[in-house]
Amino acid sequence: MNPDVPRALPSLTGKVAIVTGGTRGLGQRIAATLVEAGAQVVITGRDPHVLAKATAVLDPTGHAAIGIDCDIRDEQSVANLVSGTRARFDRIDLLVNNSGIAGPTAPLWETPAQEWRDTITTNVIGTFLCCHAVLPTMIGRGGGSIVTIGSMTGKRPLYGRTGYASSKTALIGLTRTLAIEAGPYGIRVNLVSPGPLDGERIQRVFDAQAAARGISAEDARREMVRESPLARLVPPDDVASVVAFLASDASASITGEDLNVSAGIVMY
Repeated sequence: MNPDVPRALPSLTGKVAIVTGGTRGLGQRIAATLVEAGAQVVITGRDPHVLAKATAVLDPTGHAAIGIDCDIRDEQSVANLVSGTRARFDRIDLLVNNSGIAGPTAPLWETPAQEWRDTITTNVIGTFLCCHAVLPTMIGRGGGSIVTIGSMTGKRPLYGRTGYASSKTALIGLTRTLAIEAGPYGIRVNLVSPGPLDGERIQRVFDAQAAARGISAEDARREMVRESPLARLVPPDDVASVVAFLASDASASITGEDLNVSAGIVMY
């Protein structure tokens, strides 16, 4: 996205959205974009101080954005998130499953089993728990949109990332099957698979790749950028704009899709 050109966002006025992991990084950009588009947004996090600070940045008035402590790995915590959102806004129109962890970077045979489990638990079971808790409310209202943040790594190999890749591939199956199950109730379910997002997190990925493969972090970056027809990383705002589109009525006939936002690195 050209930073000198204002974004043309669809209207989300009157919509209520939950964005898990909305205190930093991509989640923060998604939440800010939804507020900009007119939605009222609930963000989650596990650190109350970080959560309060992020919420104040989004909306100092507390009218358009609030924060609710939530650990998406815990069923009761997720239930409290849903009940707290309904108590404040009386509805839920959009769930953005953004929370996730990168997991370990190592060959599978050198990966601690617990770290592998933790990656699946957060990225897959956490997404399941959030959908499981939100869907009865959406079904009761006769509609809604669920957007899950996947990754291009769910569709292409990345050395030492079996846990992360497996978790993101699982989200493709979850999305497609849930779209069939929830469609008759007017609920759309889609996945967004970003490529390498420009920012602090991708630098940690490059550093881990460098350590695991015996190359420099700059070489790891160059390898990734070389695969892009646009010869660049992905600005987080580009992903956030796609989430806003999938949340809106402008995408009313789109469900069960896995949409790549990868600067062309992945095209399937």
